Amino acid sequence: MDAGTERAERQTRRRTASGSPAPAAPARGRPRSEAVEQAIIEGVIELLEQGVPLTELSIERIARTAGVGKATIYRRWSGKEALFVDVVASIEEPDPADLPGTSMRDDLVRLLEHMRRRGLSMRTSALLHNVLAQMKTLPRLWDAYQELVVDPRRRVTHDVVRRGVAEGELPAGTDVEFAADLFTGPMLLRTVMRSDAPLAEDLAERIVDTVLAGLRSAGS
Repeated sequence: MDAGTERAERQTRRRTASGSPAPAAPARGRPRSEAVEQAIIEGVIELLEQGVPLTELSIERIARTAGVGKATIYRRWSGKEALFVDVVASIEEPDPADLPGTSMRDDLVRLLEHMRRRGLSMRTSALLHNVLAQMKTLPRLWDAYQELVVDPRRRVTHDVVRRGVAEGELPAGTDVEFAADLFTGPMLLRTVMRSDAPLAEDLAERIVDTVLAGLRSAGS
């Protein structure tokens, strides 16, 4: 499969994952034009696929590749860090469009399933693996990724667990942050720390049910 076809398929997966067109990235105060923004993101991906390191991707070079002016990029992103975060988000498995809301358990399974699928993407996408590896060596970029992508995901998980405590699905007084780490930790271990570990289709359910049983037993 050539690079252009692979990029097209990535975009198709993003739009069909939730059964509807993928929403535009968060505005964060910038005016948006989906077609222009997509051209810029695809321009960065094209350069990365050519082997250009992140450290050598200047706004000028990105603008030339995307066929836009530098001002067009700066109107949408505060700098390269924010742009690169959106590029990575476009390559990754898209976040769940919504959660079932039927129970804490169902929502946690949905969130962990997203992590599992992201882990599978990491194993099959050399580009994603390469870009994330480079990001970890660039403190400002890695911090931006944590702030704009990782932290919001953590807050969603905390909110789900907090709601579960409020609705009696977990014992009163459960440490929300600790419980959230117990749910996500095993999946992170298998998707990040152990690249050879199996990621079975029922892994999310098994983790959630096992941790739920332990937390409920500890609180009884």
